[in-house]
Amino acid sequence: MNCSPDRTVRGTCCRRPRSASSRCILPLLLVLSAAACSPPLRQAPIRLPDSFSRSGEEVVAERWWTELGDPALTTLIDTALANNFDILGAWSRLTQAEAVVRREGAGLFPSIDLEATTNRTELTQSAQQGSGAGGRNDVRLGLSASYELDLWGRIRSVRDAAEADRTATEYEVHTAAITVSAEIAKAWYELVEQRQLLAITADQVLANEQLLELLTLRFRRGLVPAADVLRQRQLVEAIRGDRYSTQARADVLEHRLATLVGQPPRTVSLPPGGELLAVPPLPATGLPVDLVDRRPDLRQAYALLLAADHRFASAKADRYPRLTISGSAALAAKDLRDLFDNWIATVAAGVVAPLIDAGRRSAEVDRTRAFASERLYQYAQAILVALREVEDALVQEERQQQRNASLNSQLATADAVVDRLRDQYLHGSIEYLDVLQALVSKQELERAVAGAQRQVLAFRIDLYRAIGGSFALPEPDLVARTPTRSDRSS
Repeated sequence: MNCSPDRTVRGTCCRRPRSASSRCILPLLLVLSAAACSPPLRQAPIRLPDSFSRSGEEVVAERWWTELGDPALTTLIDTALANNFDILGAWSRLTQAEAVVRREGAGLFPSIDLEATTNRTELTQSAQQGSGAGGRNDVRLGLSASYELDLWGRIRSVRDAAEADRTATEYEVHTAAITVSAEIAKAWYELVEQRQLLAITADQVLANEQLLELLTLRFRRGLVPAADVLRQRQLVEAIRGDRYSTQARADVLEHRLATLVGQPPRTVSLPPGGELLAVPPLPATGLPVDLVDRRPDLRQAYALLLAADHRFASAKADRYPRLTISGSAALAAKDLRDLFDNWIATVAAGVVAPLIDAGRRSAEVDRTRAFASERLYQYAQAILVALREVEDALVQEERQQQRNASLNSQLATADAVVDRLRDQYLHGSIEYLDVLQALVSKQELERAVAGAQRQVLAFRIDLYRAIGGSFALPEPDLVARTPTRSDRSS
């Protein structure tokens, strides 16, 4: 099998789910080597659509965040991929799974043990008179070996289940990386939005304070009532209050980003400023059948299905007899000097067949069959969720773009309305309450436009995450990152 670099971890090839030409998902419960123990083939109870509702032309890069052209975001994600503890934990689980594969695969080979014993026997006085000695030494040195012939594939099935679990854990590492990168991107642009809102509200406070000074001056001249001054003063304080909430939200987002890159809050120097960029053209979403083959979380669900299948096959094989071959060779003597003059060797074969177990093995077969069915339905549900996530992101981005156009049009109109009403008020033709309402509406629209642009970016991030596949990850040195006992005590 040929594997691209992004599908290779530690020199092992990531198996990808196969799809039938009819576009039906056929997650086959893997066939056991012995025909008598072969589980039935099963088909996921769903049928994939032929295409998604929308699609662009540009193929998304594996490191999808580079499509946004934001160096600050790229730096944050690269740091997180190497230091985020959720990702490091997934790497540790992969190491555990690899060890389990080696452990379960050891049963396919003979086990050999070395035995060395020495005994000292003290004799009674009457025995000493007969032997002329006060005691006796017995020395024994030998090897013993045992091997179970895997006639029905039970041990191989256990080993293959562990290998499927290892593959699923490998996909889990990539799923964690995609999840963390998307969370960082969303948190970063939300922080940029809050920073822009702080700048917008600062300008609004300044503009409202200038208008308040004008109204105060006109009040002192008896040209406007006191109520107009009080209303404007209330508006200034309201925007100042909103700034406190915005600053708090920005601080919380900085703490979140620090945590995502593996550092305590307030210890990371985040890039200042930032910009809510325009999203690139709509990327190619591909075909639904390609999505199933591309997303690591779906490949993880498929690998878990295979692992459940292997355990079902192992449970069925456990009902059949086991044939074990054992042998030993030993050297024995009463004195160490005579040890190599005496030896004995034995070879034995034994068959153990279950006779009465009160239905334990049959119950285990039923349990593993039902568990394999559960995994099958979980895989089918994961596919449906993946398809929904793509369609949701497509429709939400499209509608949000339409909403953005509407908000910008409203803002242009509101700006013109405020200018005209202010002139009419200064000429005494309208009440100040009309001006105030128009002014509040305009300033709310200014803040809404910033939030709407950030929302477009969030939906595009959702789309990249929904259609994205695995990408190359730096493998961490887990030993160096694990604290020793002396580190913990200090």
